[in-house]
Amino acid sequence: MGLRDLLANFPQDGLLETIIVRPGRGMPAVAVDETTAIVGLGLLGDRGSLAKLPNPSRKRQVTLIQREHLAVVAAVLGRSSVDATMLRRNLVVSGLNLMALRSPLRDLRMGVEILDPRSGEGALLEVSGPCEPCSAMEAALGSGGYNAMRGHGGVTARVLRDGPVKVGMTVRVKLLAPHEPPSPAPSADTPAR
Repeated sequence: MGLRDLLANFPQDGLLETIIVRPGRGMPAVAVDETTAIVGLGLLGDRGSLAKLPNPSRKRQVTLIQREHLAVVAAVLGRSSVDATMLRRNLVVSGLNLMALRSPLRDLRMGVEILDPRSGEGALLEVSGPCEPCSAMEAALGSGGYNAMRGHGGVTARVLRDGPVKVGMTVRVKLLAPHEPPSPAPSADTPAR
């Protein structure tokens, strides 16, 4: 098995456990049960979706974090748990190693489909890089919060295909074509902001 095959081989699909949107700069993040991913904007209801014009090349449209990393961050902080809304990441996923979606091969792009297990409908995201912590983590988590998050901040992604995003959906790894463009701009059927 070559490196490309190894990178594409995940033991299982993940599960979307929590959706978090940040309604505006400096406003508290809130958990919601569902939203819509929109090409060039991110998640409906999140401050990134408030942009006047979609920008499909923007790398940080959506942020994802592993639920399993929440326990690590809590342990490093000496706490029993950490509330995911404090970390201000959009999607909390369990059962999938998100950091493994960062390909070391230049011509291998990786993403995730967020799918309704019954209909097969859902959004497609391209992983665009690590989601490094910022100084806001020190304020949110207290002394040492920034360093507690280093290496556990998750990944950033851009939306390649519009679609519904709901708690309980399947998160499946997808290998992307070397230069797969985003789907066309949102249609008239896309919910208004």
